[in-house]
Amino acid sequence: MTDINWWLMKSEPDAYSIDDLKKDDLTLWDGIRNYQARNFMRNMTIGDKVFFYHSNCKPPSIVGLMEVKRKDIIDPTQFDKSSKYFDPKSDALKPRWDCVEVKFISKFKNELSLSDLRLMFNEEELLLVKKGNRLSIIPIKAKIAKQLLLKLDTGIN
Repeated sequence: MTDINWWLMKSEPDAYSIDDLKKDDLTLWDGIRNYQARNFMRNMTIGDKVFFYHSNCKPPSIVGLMEVKRKDIIDPTQFDKSSKYFDPKSDALKPRWDCVEVKFISKFKNELSLSDLRLMFNEEELLLVKKGNRLSIIPIKAKIAKQLLLKLDTGIN
Protein backbone atom coordinates (compact mmCIF):
# COMPACT_ATOMS: atom_id res chain seq x y z
CA MET A 1 0.00 0.00 0.00
CA THR A 2 1.35 3.42 -0.90
CA ASP A 3 1.30 6.43 1.37
CA ILE A 4 -1.19 9.13 0.57
CA ASN A 5 -0.03 12.51 -0.57
CA TRP A 6 -1.31 15.78 0.82
CA TRP A 7 -2.34 18.85 -1.14
CA LEU A 8 -3.99 22.23 -0.70
CA MET A 9 -6.45 23.57 -3.25
CA LYS A 10 -7.79 27.11 -3.26
CA SER A 11 -11.22 28.33 -4.18
CA GLU A 12 -12.89 31.67 -3.69
CA PRO A 13 -15.88 31.02 -1.43
CA ASP A 14 -18.23 33.10 -3.60
CA ALA A 15 -17.28 30.90 -6.59
CA TYR A 16 -17.28 27.49 -4.84
CA SER A 17 -17.11 27.07 -1.08
CA ILE A 18 -16.62 24.23 1.36
CA ASP A 19 -20.37 24.44 2.02
CA ASP A 20 -21.02 23.93 -1.71
CA LEU A 21 -18.80 20.84 -1.65
CA LYS A 22 -20.51 19.54 1.49
CA LYS A 23 -23.89 19.89 -0.26
CA ASP A 24 -22.63 18.36 -3.55
CA ASP A 25 -20.45 15.67 -1.85
CA LEU A 26 -18.43 15.24 -5.10
CA THR A 27 -17.23 17.78 -7.63
CA LEU A 28 -14.84 18.18 -10.53
CA TRP A 29 -12.00 20.55 -9.62
CA ASP A 30 -11.95 22.19 -13.03
CA GLY A 31 -10.92 25.51 -14.46
CA ILE A 32 -7.23 25.26 -13.54
CA ARG A 33 -5.34 27.35 -16.10
CA ASN A 34 -1.84 27.47 -14.64
CA TYR A 35 0.59 24.85 -15.93
CA GLN A 36 2.40 24.34 -12.62
CA ALA A 37 -0.88 23.91 -10.72
CA ARG A 38 -2.11 21.57 -13.46
CA ASN A 39 1.06 19.51 -13.19
CA PHE A 40 0.66 19.25 -9.42
CA MET A 41 -2.88 17.99 -10.04
CA ARG A 42 -1.55 15.42 -12.50
CA ASN A 43 0.71 14.10 -9.72
CA MET A 44 -2.26 13.40 -7.46
CA THR A 45 -3.34 9.84 -6.81
CA ILE A 46 -6.70 8.43 -5.84
CA GLY A 47 -7.03 8.57 -2.08
CA ASP A 48 -4.82 11.62 -1.64
CA LYS A 49 -6.11 14.11 0.93
CA VAL A 50 -6.62 17.77 0.12
CA PHE A 51 -7.01 20.78 2.38
CA PHE A 52 -9.76 23.10 1.11
CA TYR A 53 -8.61 26.72 1.29
CA HIS A 54 -10.89 29.74 0.91
CA SER A 55 -8.95 32.43 -0.95
CA ASN A 56 -9.60 36.04 -1.83
CA CYS A 57 -11.74 36.57 1.26
CA LYS A 58 -11.32 37.91 4.78
CA PRO A 59 -9.53 36.04 6.21
CA PRO A 60 -8.22 33.53 3.68
CA SER A 61 -8.18 30.20 5.54
CA ILE A 62 -8.03 26.43 5.51
CA VAL A 63 -11.65 25.46 6.05
CA GLY A 64 -12.04 21.77 5.27
CA LEU A 65 -10.73 18.48 3.97
CA MET A 66 -11.49 16.49 0.83
CA GLU A 67 -10.21 13.39 -0.95
CA VAL A 68 -9.22 12.71 -4.55
CA LYS A 69 -11.68 10.15 -5.95
CA ARG A 70 -10.83 10.22 -9.67
CA LYS A 71 -8.02 11.74 -11.72
CA ASP A 72 -6.95 12.33 -15.31
CA ILE A 73 -10.39 13.67 -16.26
CA ILE A 74 -10.46 15.94 -19.31
CA ASP A 75 -11.59 19.36 -18.09
CA PRO A 76 -14.83 20.01 -20.00
CA THR A 77 -14.72 23.77 -19.41
CA GLN A 78 -11.83 24.20 -21.85
CA PHE A 79 -14.19 23.39 -24.75
CA ASP A 80 -17.24 25.30 -23.47
CA LYS A 81 -17.36 28.65 -25.26
CA SER A 82 -19.72 30.02 -22.61
CA SER A 83 -17.29 29.18 -19.78
CA LYS A 84 -14.82 31.70 -18.42
CA TYR A 85 -12.34 28.80 -18.56
CA PHE A 86 -12.78 28.26 -22.32
CA ASP A 87 -9.42 27.79 -24.03
CA PRO A 88 -9.58 28.31 -27.81
CA LYS A 89 -6.07 26.82 -28.15
CA SER A 90 -7.04 23.52 -26.54
CA ASP A 91 -7.59 20.70 -29.01
CA ALA A 92 -10.17 17.96 -28.44
CA LEU A 93 -7.67 15.36 -29.67
CA LYS A 94 -4.95 16.66 -27.38
CA PRO A 95 -6.53 18.63 -24.53
CA ARG A 96 -4.31 20.95 -22.50
CA TRP A 97 -6.30 20.84 -19.29
CA ASP A 98 -7.56 18.11 -17.06
CA CYS A 99 -9.03 17.93 -13.60
CA VAL A 100 -9.71 15.65 -10.67
CA GLU A 101 -12.88 14.70 -8.86
CA VAL A 102 -12.84 15.38 -5.14
CA LYS A 103 -15.11 14.20 -2.35
CA PHE A 104 -16.09 16.10 0.77
CA ILE A 105 -14.60 14.69 3.98
CA SER A 106 -15.14 17.41 6.55
CA LYS A 107 -15.59 21.05 7.30
CA PHE A 108 -13.46 22.23 10.21
CA LYS A 109 -15.27 23.99 13.05
CA ASN A 110 -12.26 26.24 13.35
CA GLU A 111 -10.34 27.68 10.44
CA LEU A 112 -6.61 28.28 10.08
CA SER A 113 -6.07 31.70 8.56
CA LEU A 114 -3.17 32.69 6.37
CA SER A 115 -1.94 34.91 9.23
CA ASP A 116 -1.92 31.91 11.58
CA LEU A 117 -0.15 29.78 8.97
CA ARG A 118 2.55 32.44 8.53
CA LEU A 119 3.21 32.29 12.28
CA MET A 120 3.43 28.49 12.21
CA PHE A 121 5.48 27.85 9.05
CA ASN A 122 8.12 29.35 6.82
CA GLU A 123 7.92 29.24 3.03
CA GLU A 124 10.18 26.17 2.77
CA GLU A 125 7.76 24.27 5.01
CA LEU A 126 4.54 25.56 3.44
CA LEU A 127 4.58 27.16 -0.02
CA LEU A 128 1.25 28.85 0.73
CA VAL A 129 2.93 31.37 3.05
CA LYS A 130 5.45 32.47 0.43
CA LYS A 131 4.89 36.10 -0.55
CA GLY A 132 3.54 36.33 -4.07
CA ASN A 133 2.50 32.66 -4.24
CA ARG A 134 -0.66 32.54 -6.34
CA LEU A 135 -0.78 28.85 -7.19
CA SER A 136 -4.24 27.38 -6.66
CA ILE A 137 -2.87 23.88 -6.01
CA ILE A 138 0.20 23.12 -3.91
CA PRO A 139 1.72 19.99 -2.39
CA ILE A 140 1.87 19.69 1.39
CA LYS A 141 4.53 17.60 3.12
CA ALA A 142 3.10 14.80 5.28
CA LYS A 143 4.79 16.18 8.40
CA ILE A 144 3.19 19.60 7.79
CA ALA A 145 -0.20 18.00 7.04
CA LYS A 146 -0.08 16.24 10.43
CA GLN A 147 0.69 19.53 12.16
CA LEU A 148 -2.20 21.22 10.35
CA LEU A 149 -4.58 18.42 11.31
CA LEU A 150 -3.50 18.63 14.96
CA LYS A 151 -4.10 22.38 14.96
CA LEU A 152 -7.47 21.96 13.21
CA ASP A 153 -8.53 18.97 15.31
CA THR A 154 -10.42 21.12 17.74
CA GLY A 155 -13.55 19.94 15.99
CA ILE A 156 -14.89 18.72 12.67
CA ASN A 157 -18.51 18.86 11.60
